[in-house]
Amino acid sequence: MSTYRVWRLLLVVAAGISGLPAIAQTPELAEVPVLMDAVRGGQLPPIRQRVPAQPAIVTYQGTENTPGRYGGELRLLMGKARDIRMMVVYGYARLVAYDTRFELFADLLERYEVEGNRVFTFYLRPGHRWSDGHPFTAEDFRYYWEDVANNKDLSPFGPTQALMIEGKPPQVEIINKTTIRYSWHKPNPFFLPALAGPRPLFIYLPAHYLKRFHAGYTDTADLARNVAQAGTRNWAGLHHRSARMYKFDNPDLPTLQPWANTTRPPSERFIFKRNPYYHRIDSDGKQLPYIDRVIVNIASSSLVPAKTGAGESDLQARYLRLDNYTFLKAGEQRNNFSVRLWRTAKGSQMALFPNLNTNDEVWRELLHDVRFRRALSLAIHRHEINQVIYFGLVLESNNTVLPQSPLFRPEFQKTWTDFDLPRANQLLDEIGLTQYDNRGIRVLPDGRPIEIIVQTAGESTEETDVLELIHDSWLQAGIKLYTRPSQREVFRNRTFAGDTIMTVWAGLSNGIATADMSPKELAPTTQQQLQWPKWGQYFETRGRSGQSPTMDSVDQLAKLNNQWRFAETREERERIWLTMLETHAEQQFTIGTVCGVPQPVVINNRLRNVPEEGIYNWEPGSYFGIYRPDTFWFADE
Repeated sequence: MSTYRVWRLLLVVAAGISGLPAIAQTPELAEVPVLMDAVRGGQLPPIRQRVPAQPAIVTYQGTENTPGRYGGELRLLMGKARDIRMMVVYGYARLVAYDTRFELFADLLERYEVEGNRVFTFYLRPGHRWSDGHPFTAEDFRYYWEDVANNKDLSPFGPTQALMIEGKPPQVEIINKTTIRYSWHKPNPFFLPALAGPRPLFIYLPAHYLKRFHAGYTDTADLARNVAQAGTRNWAGLHHRSARMYKFDNPDLPTLQPWANTTRPPSERFIFKRNPYYHRIDSDGKQLPYIDRVIVNIASSSLVPAKTGAGESDLQARYLRLDNYTFLKAGEQRNNFSVRLWRTAKGSQMALFPNLNTNDEVWRELLHDVRFRRALSLAIHRHEINQVIYFGLVLESNNTVLPQSPLFRPEFQKTWTDFDLPRANQLLDEIGLTQYDNRGIRVLPDGRPIEIIVQTAGESTEETDVLELIHDSWLQAGIKLYTRPSQREVFRNRTFAGDTIMTVWAGLSNGIATADMSPKELAPTTQQQLQWPKWGQYFETRGRSGQSPTMDSVDQLAKLNNQWRFAETREERERIWLTMLETHAEQQFTIGTVCGVPQPVVINNRLRNVPEEGIYNWEPGSYFGIYRPDTFWFADE
């Protein structure tokens, strides 16, 4: 990545579809109405002293195409109290962030420079403050690195693996109060995307707040009293509980997000109030966010569609599915909301994952035969799934990148996806699976019927409906499918242990990738990959556990992934991506079904600046995050 030029200093973030940065002069600042009494009373300093000397300036291309109005409460529904972490996802204040074209820009940072993807220099905004008014400076980065990441009590295994390249940490230099530099011995292309993620890599912590819970800064007796009062085992446990930036469950922990939590769990209603020191302003000099409070109400996830349809949420997509669409549309006029259909960006809405590391030797040998995986794919009637389950609205596809990705090629989507029972049966015969039992089910070489038990997390009727259709078409190829639901943790642990033959889960989490985004999902990199958990664990632990790949094509993917990390040009990174995508299409390591399933998004008709069309995706995108909810506002009735 080339060094960012000075014009990034005055970056303007677009709140709507374009997301284009532009140069802007800082306008005259206007005080926030709801904070005026606190300013007059001396509880808060005036606006000029609350925002950075060079704030981030935001322009608009949303539904109103104008700066918004202050005030109001935004109601959200969440299925569990821990889901208040979504306020960090949606708030999307990041050191660097994605715009709506999925290009990175400086956000909390004033600017940054990158040398060879190896040296990263960050420049903070002078005058930027935490939500409690304390300065946000390089000390917060130093504290995290020296006193947390490299403290044996707080981090017994050393810095997070996200900061390690070939087992080596970066060199961290505090240049001055607003400048920090991270240097690795080899390129680290994962660093900036990790900072911009929905669950960001936090390389800073509010040192002024957390030092009171740290043995290196607090009197032993005082710290012991704090530990006893909190009921934790030791000071490290107290520090961890107090410092959870992502979980957002400590109202005393200062934040840089647009809204700060004011409610201590457990609760069924969490109130988030505006951050008076937030770093973004609009082109009229109004400090964001426009909305004063966000109310997060906790309800059973199964009740969220009904409650949303009854008008109890102002902005809702979480826990809503396409099969809720008709019901939700029926409530539009009655409850003054609109239902929009945004695009999703999974490589496949639902994919089958043959467990190439299964303990069953007979099944393992069969699953390693590419002809068997191709036959399974050819025997899926994707057009029927599209029409019956998704009303013909989706794309029939492999588990691959979507047409919106610059890496998309039609052959990646279509190879081995046509419903072709004669060809599927021919491949199965070629393997030698020519014997049948009295039910017409093919039998394995050891005489067992080919009965594939697909393990599911049991969380979706959509999964069940799709698997029923696959069951019917596979039966025509002499293969019997059964489903076995279990709890998510059990389902995953059985797969990790090799006790499953096949599982079902969502496909690629990022179907809109660019060449500069990591292709790690296409290679064995983590135990969490259901198609090769033991091979993924091997690379994740640098060979300390798991198993080395025994398939040449998988080993080659691992090598390509490593080559991508050190590729010096975008052209080389693109070549690697395309090779990996082609390998997946041919090898069918995962068997995709359909993609592009619309996501219902329910929006209060008074809520403005929410895009008519959008991409609803975890990473990149942070769901609503890239559309800047701090710029959403309520119009009068």
